[in-house]
Amino acid sequence: MKVILLEDVENLGKKWDVKEVADGYARNFLIPQILVKPASSAEIEQAEKMRAETEAKAQKELAGVEKTASQLDGYELKIPMQVGEDGQLYAAVNPQKISSVLGAEGFKVSQKQIKIAEPIKELGEFPVMIEFDHGLEVEIRVIVEAENG
Repeated sequence: MKVILLEDVENLGKKWDVKEVADGYARNFLIPQILVKPASSAEIEQAEKMRAETEAKAQKELAGVEKTASQLDGYELKIPMQVGEDGQLYAAVNPQKISSVLGAEGFKVSQKQIKIAEPIKELGEFPVMIEFDHGLEVEIRVIVEAENG
């Protein structure tokens, strides 16, 4: 039976692919879970259009991610923090703080994309990895400094 995939299906294909599968597999598993629909010639044409639109959207998204990644590669981000008498930070610098400071500087980076082993709890420079979609990674330098200079 020819079917059109409505979602990515492991070991079968990607969304909008047209595949030939066993009748029982389609009727008993794929169709009830709304993973596929039977393919007619009109639906195959529609699936091709949808796949082209999806690929164009992915290319546009990739271009935006590449632009942001190239701007951030090697970027130095200064984060002023309140410091106590003994030089200890009052609050740790975590992915949420880094994301909000990057947002204030015009970069759209979610805290889930920022990879640090543990929150930063002291003054100094620290390398921080940012993992974007499409497998792109960049390293920025986070400089934690006293708020009063």
